[in-house]
Amino acid sequence: MSKLKITIAEDNGEFSDLLKSNLEKESMFDVRYVCENGLEAIAAIETEMPDVLLLDLIMPEADGYFVLNHLNAKRLKPALIIVLSQIKSESFIEKALQSGANYYMHKPVSFEVLRDRILEFSGAGQPPKKAFAVEEKAAPRERRCASLDEKIANIFISVGIPAHIKGYQFLREAIKMAINSPEIINNITKKLYPNIAEKYDTSSSKVERAIRHAIEVAWSRGKIENINNIFGIKIYTANDKPTNGEFIALVADKMLLEGA
Repeated sequence: MSKLKITIAEDNGEFSDLLKSNLEKESMFDVRYVCENGLEAIAAIETEMPDVLLLDLIMPEADGYFVLNHLNAKRLKPALIIVLSQIKSESFIEKALQSGANYYMHKPVSFEVLRDRILEFSGAGQPPKKAFAVEEKAAPRERRCASLDEKIANIFISVGIPAHIKGYQFLREAIKMAINSPEIINNITKKLYPNIAEKYDTSSSKVERAIRHAIEVAWSRGKIENINNIFGIKIYTANDKPTNGEFIALVADKMLLEGA
């Protein structure tokens, strides 16, 4: 059987590089294009139809839904389309599947699972008979109720904090701790960082640096308007990023106000 031609549409350069390098370890895969936005993905598909499209939903220029709708309109749909996204909202998942995606995986993804799914669905050279989502076995009540992790993840998506960096986990844990024990925000150095460090078997200084890096990544991506919209007031500019404690407190307060 010939190699499966794969196109990756993902605006996070670090994640797409990891994705490409891991996929190319499999002799059956040939990653032909890595695209940073939806328009580049459409151009790549029109140039050479891939067997597999790995598609992020949130991208600049044109998002994943635009790509799916364009491919449907032009009848250019690859045999297998897998959405890789941080979004866990049921409505987003259903919309992606209804728009032509065959499978939906949450980031951060397991490369071994992704490889298995590609081989499983593309092994016979035919598209799967039905669309699958990773939540299909979840109970209806569980699918309707967004967890605190999901709410925090949605904020991270909006402000541009990628899931694969260490600061993502540390920052999420810090916000949850601040929600459960608001007073800990006044003891970041002596309590919050050490508690997270103990849980993840690392040092307090590494936790602090990783969280600071995660916030810097968000600011470097220029999504300041999204950040201000989340908090409801324009408190930040591109040159005015919050400290670790300020950011943790702001997100924790927002969650508490929303009934977290």
